[in-house]
Amino acid sequence: MPQGDYIELHRKRHGYRLDHFERKRKKEAREVHERAAYAQKALGIKGKMFAKKRYAEKALMKKTLAMHDESTTRRKVDDNVQDGAIPAYLLDRDTTTRAKVLSNTIKQKRKEKAGKWEVPLQKVRPVAEDEMFKVLRSGKRKSKYF
Repeated sequence: MPQGDYIELHRKRHGYRLDHFERKRKKEAREVHERAAYAQKALGIKGKMFAKKRYAEKALMKKTLAMHDESTTRRKVDDNVQDGAIPAYLLDRDTTTRAKVLSNTIKQKRKEKAGKWEVPLQKVRPVAEDEMFKVLRSGKRKSKYF
């Protein structure tokens, strides 16, 4: 087990504080106001960078909301009429399809979840014979060798 996971281990054993989720919710609610105050207060290049980052976040949010709306709405199919006439009782019916836009975002989220547990593999390099069989000296005075 990695040494840095002591917080997760403690939470697994003992759980969260009783008011943890309420405090977390309130902190997130306050964070919006703090960011807005900082956006007004920031001067110079920092302000410009912050505004640019915020604009990008808002554009991304708008795009995802539009994708959600598109996936839930039904759209008419613009297919040409099949061979033969359509009966009168079918004329008022519209053929509709469901949009499947969110599949890519779901795949991306799965990849992010999987990426959390990826372990980087070290590259194995070829070792020359003289490097393999050379005498290694160790210790403070380099008197020990093998």
